Amino acid sequence: MAETSLVRRLGLAHATAINMTDMVGIGPFITLPMVIGMMNGPYFLYAWLAGAVLSLIDAMVWSELGAAFPMAGGSYNFLKETYGKTGPGRLMSFLFVWQTMIQAPLVIASAAIGFASYFSYLLPLSTIEAKIMSGGVVIAIVILLYRKIEAIGKISIVMWVGVLATMLWIIGGGIFHGNFLEPIKHINDGINVNYAFVTAIGFASVKSVYSYLGYYNVCHLGGEIINPSRNIPRSMFLSIVGIAILYMLMNVSVVSVIPWHVAKDSQFVISEFMQQLAGSTAAKIVTCLILLVAFSSVFSATLGYSRIPYAAAADGAFFKIFARLHPTGNFPHISLLFLGAIAFVFSLLFKLSDVISAILAMRILIQFISQAVGLLILRKAKSDTKFPYKMLLFPIPVYLAILMWFGILISTGFHMVVGGLSAIVLGTIVYFVKAKVNKEWPFMPAQPAVHKS
Repeated sequence: MAETSLVRRLGLAHATAINMTDMVGIGPFITLPMVIGMMNGPYFLYAWLAGAVLSLIDAMVWSELGAAFPMAGGSYNFLKETYGKTGPGRLMSFLFVWQTMIQAPLVIASAAIGFASYFSYLLPLSTIEAKIMSGGVVIAIVILLYRKIEAIGKISIVMWVGVLATMLWIIGGGIFHGNFLEPIKHINDGINVNYAFVTAIGFASVKSVYSYLGYYNVCHLGGEIINPSRNIPRSMFLSIVGIAILYMLMNVSVVSVIPWHVAKDSQFVISEFMQQLAGSTAAKIVTCLILLVAFSSVFSATLGYSRIPYAAAADGAFFKIFARLHPTGNFPHISLLFLGAIAFVFSLLFKLSDVISAILAMRILIQFISQAVGLLILRKAKSDTKFPYKMLLFPIPVYLAILMWFGILISTGFHMVVGGLSAIVLGTIVYFVKAKVNKEWPFMPAQPAVHKS
């Protein structure tokens, strides 16, 4: 199994730093004007609050499963365990890894594309130059991650300090400007809670939720977390609460200086915010820090995702080449290189706005909704599974998470939903073809892959 090869060397601080670094990334800086534009009013802050509430509720599901099954691969193991190792769980876990091979590179590419886009504030880039830069970011990340996990834990702490310093500077700038509380005083101006408002919240939440994604990254690294039954849930809730506070304060800070109706049309809203406060030099410095944040996010996301194909392959349920560990560094280097290569290609092909919606549409059905349903099945079955963490008011939070994820899925748009369903259908076909080629009954247990560590 995978866990006999990976070593538990990441503590609560490392896990929280990895989660929060992944969550922030370039997301809040580029989606801030998008969210304001979709809400088209000072009440846009409710979309960010909605994203935080959804994340907290969903984190309860992740915490129960992560604490019960603290192994590399996260949702791969959750789906296998909840739907049955010898039954549909094998198909569900395969589909998760299948969609991960597509959506994980999309996540990595989105941060790289965002990096190149924001860099244009410092030096305008042509379309080709921007693509070269985004591809270069992916390559640099893979090179940085090509090392032992304990070294990566230390790098994550340093990167998180940079993320925190950037956001505190932005928040502090708004506070010292003198109008910090004005956006909060006027948050309900013009608000009319009706169908149009709820619809706007739904569409805006697609962007705000994207900026919260990553709170579960620790689950993908479950086999490398010290005292996982306590540290996995704690790191997730600490990450979400901490990031939600920072996001809300940052949004308030920005619109206290740049009015919301101006900010919604800004391509470099944070840089322009800092330029108005402290001049062009400060604007360039904060832009560099945002680029560091974006780079850190790609680093953290790629780290977590590289463990998923590895875990499945080591379990005998995915292509065995992904089960290989680096001979001296003891990390899944084939998985890392493959995901990095696909992300590199995606970073050259796609636009950022399309990537954000595609990321959510790809993962909602198989990952978020399916594992929530799986938890209900496992709890109802009253199996021998021990749950070190149990959510309050079970099963209400699970049902709420399922309903909210369906709402977000619909809000991604018809074409994205069709694309996500198509990926599932294609993955199902590949699963049964693979079973036939290997001459195994699709719902019989696979033999663990034999690989050298």
